[in-house]
Amino acid sequence: MSTDLARMVRLLNVYTISTFVALAGLLFGFDISSISGVVGTDQYKDFFGNPLGTRQGGITSGMAVGSLVGALSSSFVGDKFSRKIAIQCGAIFWCIGAAIQSASNGVAMLIAGRIVSGVCIGLTSSLVPIYQSEIAPRKIRGRIIVFQTLAITVGIMIQYFIQYGCSFIDSEAAFRIPWAVQAIPAIFLIIGLFWLPRSPRWLASVNRWDEALQVLAYLRTGIGDINDPLVLAEYKEIEDQIRTEREENSNSYRELFSRKIRKRLFLSMALQMWSQLSGMNVLMYYIVYVLKSAGIANTTLASSILYIINMVMTIPCLIWTDQLGRRPSLLVGAVFMSIWFFIIGGLLLQYGEPNPVANEPYTWIINENPAVSRTILAVSYLAVATFAVAWGPISWIYPPEVAPLRVRAKSVALSTAANWATNFALGFAVPPLLRSLKWGMFFLFGFFNIAAFINVLVAVPETKQRTLEEMDEIFEHGKPLWKSFTGMGDTNRLDRLAREIEMGHLTVRHKPDA
Repeated sequence: MSTDLARMVRLLNVYTISTFVALAGLLFGFDISSISGVVGTDQYKDFFGNPLGTRQGGITSGMAVGSLVGALSSSFVGDKFSRKIAIQCGAIFWCIGAAIQSASNGVAMLIAGRIVSGVCIGLTSSLVPIYQSEIAPRKIRGRIIVFQTLAITVGIMIQYFIQYGCSFIDSEAAFRIPWAVQAIPAIFLIIGLFWLPRSPRWLASVNRWDEALQVLAYLRTGIGDINDPLVLAEYKEIEDQIRTEREENSNSYRELFSRKIRKRLFLSMALQMWSQLSGMNVLMYYIVYVLKSAGIANTTLASSILYIINMVMTIPCLIWTDQLGRRPSLLVGAVFMSIWFFIIGGLLLQYGEPNPVANEPYTWIINENPAVSRTILAVSYLAVATFAVAWGPISWIYPPEVAPLRVRAKSVALSTAANWATNFALGFAVPPLLRSLKWGMFFLFGFFNIAAFINVLVAVPETKQRTLEEMDEIFEHGKPLWKSFTGMGDTNRLDRLAREIEMGHLTVRHKPDA
């Protein structure tokens, strides 16, 4: 490892690295509120011809189309060029997309810009959690990956307030300026990544063993002690897994759908899909429509509070996910999300009436019933808070955790692609559904959350506090997946290996770089 690389890693640690790379999540958040912040403004409506129904759905879902492409290509780019380089490539796409959106002369060009930006989101939403999971110690891996989700919520809030401030500009600049400034954090991300290390597991996978050990040592000890027992134990786990994978000599694409791996792949894809089908995107992309349908007059203030709640309520998950675990949070989150959406749908059904005004995004309204309107607003806040502490962060933690190294990038690419395919369907379908199903749309999302609860209950194991190399045991221990893997009591394999190394019972030989 070069002196420059050693100095670079010494100045950083897992927290600072993960926080910086989470700038990619900030871009994701920017995109979400770049639409929700403008759909209700006169400047946007006038310039783009007051897009409604499928036309607005096409604008919103353009990002998901690009994200699907980016997610599917992330495995190849991330495995061949490293997670770090692939994230930089994604940020370049973001800058190009932001330029096209800010210069758009109509709906077609706006959609094209959102598709290009979406390629970035697809790449980074797949690879940032992988990178974070591969550099993180097992005891704080969940917390480290949650940094990306926290960055998404911060990005949503920042961009919304930028949009709000610019909404007072009585010209096209009201939406062009916010779309242009989205490129600023991407530029910082591109430049800053040059000073971050590559994933030690990726380095090992391409036979850069010396560098893998030294990066791992700096990340775990801060001083680069390659003789630390825990560092050597983790290095040996990585080495053993890679050796086993190479001895099996399997084709990674074929193995991805093998009996051993496919249940992990399908679980990861299911969690990503359920997070989208929870109904959160209705509140994120189209909160203005929902609030106006509910009879809320000051949608700007109400929306800003919602985005603040979304950010603040991600912090508890950052603190407790590695103690309480992934599975309980998903189960409780699904139950409460279903309750909140059934309440919203029930109130709209009981107290709503057809909208007498034509050419509105919503055809069902609460009219002059402040108590019901405030209740719907409060329950919307509760739904956002519930998602932020449960499904929002954890649906991104699980996929990079459970897949073996040889297929990790491909597995996460497909699970993220499932997310974006669902995101596209919802972004396109929600505006017409809001006009046709009215209150029924909220019942639909309530039932989706019940289905998600059942899926998690029977098929999702607990993964907290386990190394990435222990996931084979968790999924193959012979009991139903909902029964947590206990291994060797309270002491896991990494700790046992470290003790054996420290006592001299086990020697780890450093492999030279190929």
